[in-house]
Amino acid sequence: MLENLSVQEIVSHIISKQITTEEVIEHYLNRIKKFNGSLNAIVSLKDEEIIRNEAKHLQQNNEGPEKLLFGLPMAIKDLIDVEGLPTTYGLTAYKDNFPLKNSIIVDRLIDHGAIIIGKTNTPELGLGSHTTNKLFGPTANIFDQTKTTGGSSGGAASAVGASLVPFADGSDMMGSCRNPAAYTNLYGFRPTPGLIPEYRNMKIDKQFPLLSTPGCLTKTPTEMALLLDAIVGKHSSDPFSFDPQSSFREHQINDDDFSKLKIGWLSSMGGAYKFEDGIIDLCESTLDDLDKTELQVAHLKSEINPTGLWDSWTTLRSKNIFDYLNEMNVAIHEDIGFPIRWEYEKGRGVISNDIEISLGQRAECKNVVEQLFMKFDFLVLPSAQVFPFDKELKYPEEISGYNLNTYHRWMEVVTLSSLLGLPTISVPVGFNKNGLPMGMQIIGKKGDDLRVVSFAKKYEEIFNFSKYTHIKNVESF
Repeated sequence: MLENLSVQEIVSHIISKQITTEEVIEHYLNRIKKFNGSLNAIVSLKDEEIIRNEAKHLQQNNEGPEKLLFGLPMAIKDLIDVEGLPTTYGLTAYKDNFPLKNSIIVDRLIDHGAIIIGKTNTPELGLGSHTTNKLFGPTANIFDQTKTTGGSSGGAASAVGASLVPFADGSDMMGSCRNPAAYTNLYGFRPTPGLIPEYRNMKIDKQFPLLSTPGCLTKTPTEMALLLDAIVGKHSSDPFSFDPQSSFREHQINDDDFSKLKIGWLSSMGGAYKFEDGIIDLCESTLDDLDKTELQVAHLKSEINPTGLWDSWTTLRSKNIFDYLNEMNVAIHEDIGFPIRWEYEKGRGVISNDIEISLGQRAECKNVVEQLFMKFDFLVLPSAQVFPFDKELKYPEEISGYNLNTYHRWMEVVTLSSLLGLPTISVPVGFNKNGLPMGMQIIGKKGDDLRVVSFAKKYEEIFNFSKYTHIKNVESF
C-alpha cells in the first residue's frame, strides 16, 4: 500500500488515522532488512524495538496536523549530531563519539514529527565525493551494486533511492548532495548557505566565504519542498541564517513565466572540463527537449576563468579544512584517508597572501557570473564528469585518457556554485547505455532558492524522471 503513496499522502493518512505510525515504520524497517545489507546505506541503526516504541509514543501523544513530517523515519548523515547515536565522521577513532545535543536540523526534523532511526554512511570527514571508509566500508549504487553512489551524501542517496527512508538530509561542500543525486536518479539540493541553519565555529567561518551547507536529497522536488519547509529559516545560533520569503510548498512558477525563462548552458566551460562520453549528450538532449517548451536555452561561451576558479576553490577549501582538522584535533597519519591528508598538507602551506589572491579570484568570478545573471535566469552544468565508477576504486585518476592531478579534479564541475554560494539543484537527465544515471546542475542567483526548487517542480512535471527510480527499485531488488 505505502509503495503507491507520496510522502505527503503518507503523512496525511497518518494524521487522518487511515494508517498508523507503527505501520509506516514497519514498512520502512522491512525494506531496510531486505536491502540495506547489500547497499550499506544506513549505519548505526537504532534497535528496532526502540524505533517502534518511538513511533507508538508519537502516535499516542501527538495529533500534530501542523507537523509536516509526522511519523516519517529519517536517517541522518553521519557528519551531523543526533543525541543517542554516534557521530563517527566515517573515522574509526570516532566510533564511540556520542554528541551531547542534536544539531539544529535534527531538532527541527523531530519538532515536525520525524522519527530518527539511524545514520547514513559518508566518506571520512565527508571528503572525496565517494562514500567509503574503514569503519563501515563502501555504499553501493542502487542501479549497479558494484558501483559507487557518490558522496559525501552517498549513504543518504542510496537510502532514498531504495526507499529505505522517504527522503534524507545531506551536506554539500563540493557537490556532496549534487553528485550522489546524479548517481541515483534523485534530486539533490545545495541551498544558499544560511537557508538551513547550523551551529558554526565562528573562529573559522568568519575567515572565509561559507563553503559548505546542509542540503537534502529526494525523489521529487515536491517532496523536497515539504522537507525544506520543515528545516529552513533563521536560527539564533547561526548569524548567517535567514528566512525564505515564502513556503517552498506554495511557491510555484506558472506556465507563462516558465516559458519566458532563459537558461545559459555552460557545457564543458569552453573545453576546460573533461567528461566521460555520454554526459554532455544526455544533458544537451534534455535541454533540447526543454527548449521545445518555449523556454529559451542558450549555449554560452562564458568568460568565467576556470583556472582562477579552481585555484581559488582549492586554496580556500584546503585552508578551511586544515583549520577544522586542527580544531577537532584529528591526528593525521597514514591510516587516515588520502583526501584528508591531501587537504591537510595543502592547507598547512596556505599563507595570508594566498588567501587574498584566492578571494580576488573569487571576486572576479563573481563579477562575471553576476553579469550572466543579468541575461539568464539559471545557469546549467553537468552534475559530475564521470558516471558511477567501481565502488572499490579510491577515486578516478583519469577521464577518457586525460590524467587528473588531484583526488577531486573529477568533480571540478561543481565548484562554481560552491565557491560563490549559489543555490543549485541537481536534476536527473537519464541513463547511459550501461543503465547508469546522470544529472545536471540548475544554478540560481544567490538567495533565489525558492525559484530554483520551483523550476525543478516544473522540470519533474515535464520529464517525470522520478518514475525511473521506482521502476528500477522494483526490478533490481
